[in-house]
Amino acid sequence: MEKTVYKDQVFRVWVDHVRRIVSFHEEEGCQMMEFRSREMFFRCVDQYTGSQYRYQ
Repeated sequence: MEKTVYKDQVFRVWVDHVRRIVSFHEEEGCQMMEFRSREMFFRCVDQYTGSQYRYQ
């Protein structure tokens, strides 16, 4: 099975904890989170999903 390599790729989300929003693009008033690992990025997204954050 072939494995995709994400070398030097950065995954970013912007999080607003007050409005409970996760954005996949830069958003004013949101905290940027950066991931160098695809797995860590998806773990973070799963945690926000479990906490009922909205996505945009």
